[in-house]
Amino acid sequence: MDSTTRVLEVVAAVIERRGENGPEILIGQRKPNGRHPLKWEFPGGKVEAGEESRTALVRELREELNIDALIGAEIERYDFAYRPGHLTRLIFFGVAEFTGKLQNLDFEQIRWVPRERLTEYDFLEGDVAFVKRLQLRGQATQSSID
Repeated sequence: MDSTTRVLEVVAAVIERRGENGPEILIGQRKPNGRHPLKWEFPGGKVEAGEESRTALVRELREELNIDALIGAEIERYDFAYRPGHLTRLIFFGVAEFTGKLQNLDFEQIRWVPRERLTEYDFLEGDVAFVKRLQLRGQATQSSID
């Protein structure tokens, strides 16, 4: 990475619940009129200047889903270039628990999906490799809370 490359930090939540047929993970579909229209992603968003990544994720989940989340362990982080000269640092966290009534405030739709079916959804290009690893890993969140 050279000095002209800009890095945007983005945090994402892997929120898991016990469904009727096993674990399910919450994903959201972007609206049709924004960037990356109708692509699927994990809830979350940009880290603001001076903001800690976990704090940013708590804020984003409140804004997008109307929940107060207890952020767990970092699952994975890596850089992805959606376009030359602009790196997105993707940081995925497990969400151990949350309070509040889950409400879609920002997506075209949200959906609880069995982990083994995640790859059937058209995810953002930067999320695709993580989705495959998450599906293979068989464990979306960690039990220890930082």
